[in-house]
Amino acid sequence: MTNPIITLTTDYGTNDHLVGVLKGVILKINPDAQIIDITHQVNPFDLLDGALSIAAAYSYFPPRSIHVVIVDPGVGTERRPILVTGQNHYFLAPDNGVLSGIYEKEHPVVVRHITSEHYFLQPVSRTFHGRDVFAPVAAWLSKNWQPASMGEEITDFKRFAMPRPKEADGLLKGVVLRVDAFGNLITNFRVEDLPANAAEKGEVRLQIGSHPVTKFVPTFAQGAAGEAVAYIGSSGFLEVAMNKGSAARTLGLGRGAPVLLTKS
Repeated sequence: MTNPIITLTTDYGTNDHLVGVLKGVILKINPDAQIIDITHQVNPFDLLDGALSIAAAYSYFPPRSIHVVIVDPGVGTERRPILVTGQNHYFLAPDNGVLSGIYEKEHPVVVRHITSEHYFLQPVSRTFHGRDVFAPVAAWLSKNWQPASMGEEITDFKRFAMPRPKEADGLLKGVVLRVDAFGNLITNFRVEDLPANAAEKGEVRLQIGSHPVTKFVPTFAQGAAGEAVAYIGSSGFLEVAMNKGSAARTLGLGRGAPVLLTKS
């Protein structure tokens, strides 16, 4: 690969120098690297939000892309930096579960504890491993393509179960996973959770928070102004939105709000 791709997913935000420093470190080691920002707006310290972000994005990049995922509330502690080799992609992240969505999608994976400190910037800050560990290791990997040189394989890497709906009392009980920039409420229901005739009938029996939602549409633009509608979003999850409005603000709901679905 002439111009290797390195993506960045972090909770750093863009108000200060942190993201720019990551890019500088990478380019200083490998000036040919293409650096792509997936997002730097992961909710601070929020491992689930980071896991959802990278899981939704990585597969749209070319094979052999290197994905740096930094949501790292345990930076400077005994938590390990890891390099994950999937079927066609590489991932660098702290070993705290932020790659749990990747582990669900990629089979098999090889996970290595990054211990080869000659790839690090020295001295290594206790609070900025993005700069001193993850960025330089990603850059060196994009030059030598030798993941085995980064450290030994491990099998006790940390992962958590991505939230799944649970069936109880004839209902599926789910949750709002996240709220996007438009105020759309993204649930953890997928198309296979819906009644088989939902699309044909154009209806569902859904309760999000205390609000009923019954209209199921192909796209949010088919909802009337001020009407909450359900649809399958681009990431494969059932979403609730309002055409040209914020469902989150109008309904007064956010992440963690309960969602009930009647399957029959």
